Amino acid sequence: MDFVILDTEGKPYLTELAIVDSQGVVIYEGFCDGSYHGFQNVLNTKSLKTLLTEFLTIVEDKKIICHYAEHDIEILKHSCQQVGLSWQNLQHKLKFDCTWILAKDCFPNLESYSLEYLCKYLNLKDHNHLYFNPDMAHSARYDAIFTYHLYQRIMLENLKKQPNPFSSSRVDTPFQNHPDYPDTYHQQFQILQTALNNIKLDPNHQSKGVVVIGEPGTGKTHLMMRLTHERLTSNRLLFIRQPNNFQSILYHIYSRILESLVEKVGNLNQLDSLMINTFRKIVSLSDREVKQKDIDILKALYDLEDHDINALGKDNTQRKREYWQYIEKTINEWWMNNYAAGSFALSIIKGMVKYCSYTDYNYRNISTRWLAGNMLTDEEAEKVDLPNWGEEISKEAFSLEAISVLGKLSTLDEPLIIIFDQLEGLGLPHNQDILWNFGEAIKEIFTHVPNSLIILNLFPDRWEKLQTTFDQSIIGRISQYQIALRQLTEGEIKAILKVKMQTLDISLEQLFTSEDLEDILSKTPIRAALNRAAKYYDLRVNNIPLPDERKAIRELDQNEKIEQQLKFLQQQQNTIIEVLNQLIQGTQLSKTADFSTLQDKLSNLAKYSPSENVNSSSSENPVIEYLKQRRTELENKYHNAIIISDSDDMGKLRNIAEALTHIQSFKLTQYRFGKKVLPEHIVIERGTKYHVMAFLEVSGTSFTTRISNFNQLVINNPNSQFILIRDERQEEITGKVGRERIKQLENSTNGKFILFNRQDRILFDLIYDLIVSIYNKDLDVDLETALTFITTHQEWYHWIFNKFGFTEPLS
Repeated sequence: MDFVILDTEGKPYLTELAIVDSQGVVIYEGFCDGSYHGFQNVLNTKSLKTLLTEFLTIVEDKKIICHYAEHDIEILKHSCQQVGLSWQNLQHKLKFDCTWILAKDCFPNLESYSLEYLCKYLNLKDHNHLYFNPDMAHSARYDAIFTYHLYQRIMLENLKKQPNPFSSSRVDTPFQNHPDYPDTYHQQFQILQTALNNIKLDPNHQSKGVVVIGEPGTGKTHLMMRLTHERLTSNRLLFIRQPNNFQSILYHIYSRILESLVEKVGNLNQLDSLMINTFRKIVSLSDREVKQKDIDILKALYDLEDHDINALGKDNTQRKREYWQYIEKTINEWWMNNYAAGSFALSIIKGMVKYCSYTDYNYRNISTRWLAGNMLTDEEAEKVDLPNWGEEISKEAFSLEAISVLGKLSTLDEPLIIIFDQLEGLGLPHNQDILWNFGEAIKEIFTHVPNSLIILNLFPDRWEKLQTTFDQSIIGRISQYQIALRQLTEGEIKAILKVKMQTLDISLEQLFTSEDLEDILSKTPIRAALNRAAKYYDLRVNNIPLPDERKAIRELDQNEKIEQQLKFLQQQQNTIIEVLNQLIQGTQLSKTADFSTLQDKLSNLAKYSPSENVNSSSSENPVIEYLKQRRTELENKYHNAIIISDSDDMGKLRNIAEALTHIQSFKLTQYRFGKKVLPEHIVIERGTKYHVMAFLEVSGTSFTTRISNFNQLVINNPNSQFILIRDERQEEITGKVGRERIKQLENSTNGKFILFNRQDRILFDLIYDLIVSIYNKDLDVDLETALTFITTHQEWYHWIFNKFGFTEPLS
C-alpha cells in the first residue's frame, strides 16, 4: 500500500500542514488563512475547509504516517468538526501509522522517542545532508521531511528480520514458487500454451517437441515454473534433470517422472489426479453403461478431492479395497479394448491404483519403490499386495513401457508436460555416451509415448551441438516448436525487481539509490541483475560491503597470499603448542596418556593446507554462498519421496570422480566377475593402489546375491580397498543371509559397509549439484576453483577421503 508522511501544526485546530510522498518529496504544504495565525506573509494560505478537502483528496487510498499520530488525529478531528465535515465517516477511511510507536518496537529502551531525539540518535540527515536542527522543528514541512527519514530507517531496520528477496534468484525446479512477472516472455509462453492445445485437439494425440533456447540465467526454468503454475491443476507435469549414467537413461527419466507424480497439487498429488480423471473419463464414455457403483465411486472421488481422505473408506477396510479394485478393473477393461496387454502395462496400472488406494506414507513409499521396478522384501510385497519383480527384469524396457502407459492414460486426461532441464553437461567429452543414448531415449519416447509435450531447455551452443550429433529424425521431433529467450530490457528487469519486493513494505526506489539501480539494471542476464540486487540489498539493509568485482575468486594479490599463508602458519603453531602442552600434562599425570588424539591433530596439520587460489572471504566467495544455500534446500527436502537407485548414485559418483580428475591424477575402471552381477561400482586406480566404491540400494534376493558376489571380489583382491554404500532411508536388511553377508564384509581387512546417513547424503548430493551447476553455468565459477576449495576445506576433506577409507588425497 502506498503511503504519505503527514505533519500538522496547531491546537486545537489546524494551522499548518505538510505532506511528503513515498519518495521523500514534499508534495503539499498549506497554511490556514487568518492573521491571528501569523501567516500573513507566506504563500499557500487557504481556508481551513480547503486545506482539509485537499488533504483528503491526496491521502485517498494511502497509508498516512505521522510521528505521534494521536496528536495529528486530534487536530484533524477538531478541524473537521469546525468546518462541518463528518469525522465519524472519515475516520473509517483514513489509515494511520505512527513512527513513535514503530520506533518503540524497533529501538526499545531509549530515553526518549521524540522526533528530535530519534533523529539525533540515528544520525538522520535531510536531502541537503544536514542533521536535525531543533530551531527548525515544529514546522510542518521540516518535521514531515525528518519523519520520512525516520520511517525509512525503521523500514530498513525491520527488513533485517526478513529474508533477502533477491537472494533466491535461481529456479531449480518448476514446482518451486518464485515471484513471477507474467509480461516477461509472454509471447513465448503463449507458444507453449498453443502447443498443448494442439496436442489435445489432435485426434491421434501425437506428442510434440519444443526446444527452449536461452543463454545461462535468462529464465528458461522460470518459464517452466510459470507453465507449471498455470497448468498443474489440469495437466501432469514431469520434470527430468540431466541423466548421469549411459546404461540407464530411460530408467533415470522414469524415476524422475515418478518423483514428479508424487508432487502435491492441492489436496492430492499428480498420480492421484491422473488415476481419478482416467476413471471419470472412462465412466463418461458414451458406449459404456453407467452403474450404481460408478456413481457411488464418482461421488466419493469428488469428496476425496475436497480433502476427505477417507471418502472411499479407511485403509485396509473391505469397502476401500472393493472400490479401488473396481477402479482397477474398469481401467484394465478400457486398456484391453484399446491397447495390447504388453509386458508390464497391466502390472504398472495395478501398482498405480495400489499407490492411490493408500493414504499411509509407508504403504505409499513401498508402492513407489515397486513402481520404480525395485524388488521388495517378501514382507513388503505382501504388505502392499503386489507381486514381486524378478531379478531378470530389464529396467530400460520396463521404464519405457511405464512412461508409455502414462502417456496413453493421459489421453483420457490432459497432455503430459515432460520437461528436460539442466542438460548442458551432456555436451562434455566424458558424457558423449550419455548424450548418444539420451538421443535414442528421446526418440523412443516420441515413438511410444502419446499425448505429451516434450520440452528441452538448452543453451544456444548446446542446441547447435545437438543438431550436429543427433540424426534428423530426432532433431525434427524435438524442435517442432523453437522458442528463443532474448535478454530482457532494463524496464523488464526493473518490473521483475518490483515483483520480487512485493511482500516488503518498501519500494524499489526507497530501498536503492539511483546509482544502485543503474548498476543493477546494467547487469545481464536477469539472474546477474537479481544477484547484484541481492548484494545491494545486503549493503543497504545489513551494511555488508559490496564484493569487489575487480577481484575474481581465484585472484589474490601477493600481499593477500602472504597474509593467508601467515594465518595458516599461526594456526599450525597454535595446534602444535596445544598438542605439546597436552603431551606434557599427560606424561606428568598418567603413564597411560592417550596419544592417538594428539597424533590425529598433528597429522591433520599436513592435510589442511591453504590453497593459494581460494579467497577465504565468504562474502566474496560464490562457492561458499552456493554451498550454504543449496545445503539448506537439500536438508529441507531430505525426507521427500525420491527414487534412490544404484545407477543414479553411481552416475553421480562417476561425475564427481570425472570432475576431480581436473585437479588429481587417477584412472577410473571397473571390475568384472564373470557373468555374476556385481553392485554398481567404480575402481579408482592410483598407481598400484585400487579403491573400489559401490552402491547397493536394492532389496530382497537381489541384495543378497550382489553382496555375496561383492564379498568374493573383496577376497579375490586383497590389495584393493572396497566400500559398499547403502542409503539409510532404504528398507533395512533383515534377512539372515543378507545380514551375514554385511557382517562378513565389515569383518574383512579391506572392505567396509557404509550406511549413508543424512549428512553423508547431503554432502554427496551437494558436491554433485555443485559440479552440475558449474557445467550448467548456474554458478559462475570455474570447476578447478570450486574443487580446489572442496578438497582443501576441513569438513569436505574428511568426508571425501576419510569417509571412503582413504588416508591421503588422490594424487
